[in-house]
Amino acid sequence: MMLALVASGCTSRVGEDAERELPYEQSAGPAGEVPPELEEFYAQTLTWEKCADYATGEFDSQPLADPAVECTRLSVPLDYADPSGETIRIGVLRRSAGDESERIGSLMVNPGGPGVAGLSTAASLAAENEDLADRFDFVGFDPRGVGSSEPTISCVTGEERDADRADDSELDASPAGVARAEQENRDYAANCEQRTEFGSDMLANLGTRDVVKDMDVLRSALGDEKLNYVGFSYGTRIGSTYAETFPDSVRAMVLDGAVDPNKDPVEEVVAQGKGFQEAFDDFVTWCLDQQDCPFTSASSANADYQSLVRPLAESPIDVGDGRPLSYEDATTGTVQALYSEQLWDHLQTGLNELRQHRGDTLMMLADLYLERSTDGEYTTTQDAFVAIRCVDDPRVTDPAKVAEVNERYKAAAPFLDDGNPPSTARDSCAFWPVPNTGQPHLPQVEGVPPILVISTTGDPATPYQAGVSLAKALNGALLTFEATQHTVFLQGNPCVDEAGTDYLTDGTLPSEGTRCQP
Repeated sequence: MMLALVASGCTSRVGEDAERELPYEQSAGPAGEVPPELEEFYAQTLTWEKCADYATGEFDSQPLADPAVECTRLSVPLDYADPSGETIRIGVLRRSAGDESERIGSLMVNPGGPGVAGLSTAASLAAENEDLADRFDFVGFDPRGVGSSEPTISCVTGEERDADRADDSELDASPAGVARAEQENRDYAANCEQRTEFGSDMLANLGTRDVVKDMDVLRSALGDEKLNYVGFSYGTRIGSTYAETFPDSVRAMVLDGAVDPNKDPVEEVVAQGKGFQEAFDDFVTWCLDQQDCPFTSASSANADYQSLVRPLAESPIDVGDGRPLSYEDATTGTVQALYSEQLWDHLQTGLNELRQHRGDTLMMLADLYLERSTDGEYTTTQDAFVAIRCVDDPRVTDPAKVAEVNERYKAAAPFLDDGNPPSTARDSCAFWPVPNTGQPHLPQVEGVPPILVISTTGDPATPYQAGVSLAKALNGALLTFEATQHTVFLQGNPCVDEAGTDYLTDGTLPSEGTRCQP
């Protein structure tokens, strides 16, 4: 539950139980190791102020109105190879530890994406997890180019994204359809470069390679010699990359919903398709035990689903305000619901609505996934997701390889087969204006203390085996959660939360083979 709106002249406790009126300046760094030529960044003074002005939309306005949190912006080099050049600013939130006498340090949190803003996540998790919030300052940050950080990645307007969602022409695998799709993807890449401040320089220095360097500057500026970190989903890639880049600066990490750092991006996509099919199958099993399930049997569920959503490609459903529910929106809404069993009721309702030629619930789920507000505006997440992925991973530029990937994905997730031949259209990354800066590899983490990896058996987005592989690569411990959902730590499961909290506070890892259940 969030607290009331910020009142004028609010105060925030920092340091030895002192209360300081916002805004105030604080210089806590440098702490720990400082790379050469970056002293001014590691030792910078931070100006803490109320967080309300850091909200970028209705999705984070309530958590950032909590008077218990304070925010600042951290200055970092745009290009770490040229620290005397242009600078950018990273949005940061902090909720101070509840028990100053037992305080361990800061606990940095990243919710994943890539491209998801982190301020509201940290505020919400701190408010809901008192035991851990007593021992640590919860710290959230918006990675460079994201949310309240400046500048942000900007590629399309809200109206342009709405129009793209309504257009299912990308399903056309004919030569003309492929040419049209590739031109749209070229235009998107060009727009990202033209509409983002610093253009190609910003896009070139946006990836995980640079985010972990920003994190190390933040660690020092907050006065922490070592990093404590919780990363979800893509945030696990940030964690493993930080551990490899700054092995001597890690105290403890919990990585939940792992991305396998050594898996080829193509194989990762196919594995994710398999994960969503398994989650869909679990949903079907649950649905068949409910009243008014839209499926006739488990064996026919894929075909039943396709019969409901495929017609939308030719005949979208008007949901009001001039918005049509397209095939793309229906499948996006379905995928959103498969992230958590808590949304299965909504998915059942949405599929039954399709039988009545209505699309309100699936559109609501798609808007939730794409972070569209009621006024038609979108967060930066989708643009940042593409831009980060394009520099983090190798590109697929061979049309034949593209077709192979699409065919394998449809085979892995047959419920999402649109009934068309696999397209050869290359995505925006194939036309990206800057080279990629990352490659899949096993992280070299010699000297890093044990890391706790949490993996969920039925995770649709980051399959269970990826967590097994990451724990092995990091010489860490694996905690297994037996459920169908994406990530679990600090979300109310006592078994998982107690294990993670014990590890973060005193370094105690769960016993080998520990498994938790809902």
